[in-house]
Amino acid sequence: MLKQNSAEYRGYRTPGIRLKEEMIPHLGKVYSNRTQSMLPALHAFDQAHTIMLIEQGVLPRETGIAVLRSIRKMEEEGVVAARMRVGGGLHSGEHYVIRDLGEEIGGRFHVARSSGDLSSVAINVLQREHCLAVLEGINRFRSMLLKLIPKHTGSILPGYSFGQHAQPMTFAHLWLSWVATLERDFARIHGAYQRVNTSPAGAAIMVGSDFPIDRERTADLLGFDAVHENCADAILELTADDSLEVPMVFSILCHSMAKWADDLILWTTREFDFVEIPDRFCGTSSIMMQKKNVIGPAELKANSAEAIACVVSSYHALKGPTGLPINERYQALDMLWRVGESLVAHMDWFGEFLPELTIRTDYLREHSWRHWATATDLASALVRGRDMPWRTAHQIVGILVRLSEERGLTPADVTPELLDEAAMLYHEKPVGFTREEIMTALDPVLFVEKRTLLGGPAPDESLRQVGVFSARLEADEAIVEGIQTRLAAAETKLRSTVDELIA
Repeated sequence: MLKQNSAEYRGYRTPGIRLKEEMIPHLGKVYSNRTQSMLPALHAFDQAHTIMLIEQGVLPRETGIAVLRSIRKMEEEGVVAARMRVGGGLHSGEHYVIRDLGEEIGGRFHVARSSGDLSSVAINVLQREHCLAVLEGINRFRSMLLKLIPKHTGSILPGYSFGQHAQPMTFAHLWLSWVATLERDFARIHGAYQRVNTSPAGAAIMVGSDFPIDRERTADLLGFDAVHENCADAILELTADDSLEVPMVFSILCHSMAKWADDLILWTTREFDFVEIPDRFCGTSSIMMQKKNVIGPAELKANSAEAIACVVSSYHALKGPTGLPINERYQALDMLWRVGESLVAHMDWFGEFLPELTIRTDYLREHSWRHWATATDLASALVRGRDMPWRTAHQIVGILVRLSEERGLTPADVTPELLDEAAMLYHEKPVGFTREEIMTALDPVLFVEKRTLLGGPAPDESLRQVGVFSARLEADEAIVEGIQTRLAAAETKLRSTVDELIA
């Protein structure tokens, strides 16, 4: 007899049924291990599916209750431990119940589903969990920045383009741009959350089932906001976009954080020396004892590298004819879970790290005009004070900068005579500015304070932006709170429904 002894049930793939040979041990182990992270989600799905089968009359009530009691029994041992012990990966619930109750009972609750919706449900649950955790982390990071920014509306630093001094700004202005970026990251990841929080349950492998199941009921018990309308679209083995979007939006956030980390690493070098980083975020060298290596920000860059690798791996794993790439995607998913976990951890320590930066404000204020970063405002002063066309003023100041550099002069050394010399070289007309007018135009503090336009770096405008971004953060925090409330309610509903049935 080919039927297995239920107490030692090893699954539907045994020699003598469809296949003649036992699977080699390595492949069996890989199959089981790669689904380990999915087991809690599968545990919930097994219960929700069984409840639905009972309510729809597909499963006899007493049989369904016996199955639920057996599934619940796993929690005494630990869901993951119990399922790993019996093996079966996606089908570990069935393995456990058949071993516990026999095939006559335990072999019934897999009706109207497949490995396809088992894996798709579990993957969607894990993706929504990671998306939610990252959304929470983004909001914590935004909150920290918005509390920090008002302290630095006067902390001036040079802005850069092409690696050259561009124009002065403030740390408040720079960090507000980070907040704006994080706000877009929140929107992108929340959008991805909404798309992955749709239920594939009941779609089986692509066409569903001829049993009278209720897909909406299963979705509700599992906390999904909606049901995939099309069964083929529901199965991740057949569609690729869901499995590409989450790695992509995570990688965009990781890329931004890596860029910010690059700035900080550069600023700590002796050549820049803009900031000092607390020792607990640094390492040293086993041979070069003078070193203070900036380990923390370097880890942000490493996480970004893995995030991009995850995107590339996902694209490669999912390419091919519809329904062909299946097992390949698990490798990319393992990377995605690591990226998500690391991303949250990095945002949290980064939120602790930034407020403790030592910013060399006096040095930076001086540095912010030393290399002509305020030259634009000298040209603006010529436009206003001498009614010059902008291009004329631009050319005169360009000549002034060249003459100063040729003669080893800094902006602090500029005289009215030198400015007139530049003007005469350009259009044979002197400017007639006083030394005070020149120095006022080149002052980096005044440069920032004058930029009161919407989105500018002036202190009052920075504070206004803090208010705007804070209001948007409150709205996004309410979104996260709403998600948490809905998921908690679904979890409570699932547990209480099982409790009522098995009581």
